[in-house]
Amino acid sequence: MWQKRLLVLLIPGLLATALDRLTKIWAVNTLKEQPMQSYFNDVFRLVYAENTGAFLSLGSDMNDTLRYWVLAVVPVLVLLYIFFHVLTAKNLHVVQQAAFGFILGGGLSNIYDRIMEGRVVDFMNMGFGTLRTGIFNVADMSIMLGLFLMIPFLFQKQEPAKTATPPVVAVEIAEEAVPTVEESEESTTQEEPAEDVDQTPTNKEGAQE
Repeated sequence: MWQKRLLVLLIPGLLATALDRLTKIWAVNTLKEQPMQSYFNDVFRLVYAENTGAFLSLGSDMNDTLRYWVLAVVPVLVLLYIFFHVLTAKNLHVVQQAAFGFILGGGLSNIYDRIMEGRVVDFMNMGFGTLRTGIFNVADMSIMLGLFLMIPFLFQKQEPAKTATPPVVAVEIAEEAVPTVEESEESTTQEEPAEDVDQTPTNKEGAQE
């Protein structure tokens, strides 16, 4: 079972990681030190930024040691927990497995940047007027997609477990219902004398005649 789950986990995870790495390379080569580019009546923007913190630059003002533990070590432990949870959890839907794959892929790609480069490349922004998102990347989109796919399962009600007859009791009931070989022989033995009693008067009557 875990081999199939591993495959479902790796496909979206590797896809998210590969897309994030490629788009970050493109952003560094194309958008760095370039003015902001606006599309669709300023709904979508391309703007290069280097983020030393977490999502939406959270934690960027921490000192280097604290930032390393909070934004690198702790997330790695969380992702490891998610990985083993997906492989071992019972009754985990395939959509949930894929969702965790997107979360793992995006999280690992950003953590790699924080550990190896000390910053994460962001280059996308969306919004209307002054109401806008922070600057994000494909890894952030992958994480958000995974969380979005998990939402329907948060509202699912677990069906109550059906009370079933324990196997041992069921076997005992079946044994009581089905007669054994010894019981069958005893019942046959008890029926045979009755036939002899019925036949005895007939033999005597024949002898008298």
